[in-house]
Amino acid sequence: MIIDTLDNADLYRNLGPRFAKAFDFLRNTDLSTLPDGRNEIDGEEVFAMVVDGPTRRMADAAWEAHLNYHDIQFVTQGMEQMGFANVEDLAVTKAYNADADAALYTGEGTMVPVPAGTFVVFAPQDGHMPSVAITEPTRVRKIVVKVKV
Repeated sequence: MIIDTLDNADLYRNLGPRFAKAFDFLRNTDLSTLPDGRNEIDGEEVFAMVVDGPTRRMADAAWEAHLNYHDIQFVTQGMEQMGFANVEDLAVTKAYNADADAALYTGEGTMVPVPAGTFVVFAPQDGHMPSVAITEPTRVRKIVVKVKV
């Protein structure tokens, strides 16, 4: 897991050409004009999902992990908590679904506050619990860039 602000995105371009495309998109696009849902960057290699909605109470959230994509979750408005834990430390509650590129888990991890202007990178080994309310559910807008492994 990596957590940082978009001001430092150039530090992570060397993770590979797909990451460079993802960070270029986040830095060079007027993100406020993107429609909700999927937005193309480079076909199935790199694409963005715009999520605009309420955060959840922790009791209503689940751990997830993906095998085929890294997530870059960039909060543009609001603030949420995101949890992270190594998937080896979590228990599978829903087996991996290739169509959804996701498995669900239960367990314990570390929660970090993620304010607007901050991104978090989750790799396949990173179980993560996004969109968790800090105290009470509030609206958050974020861009989740999917970067093919």
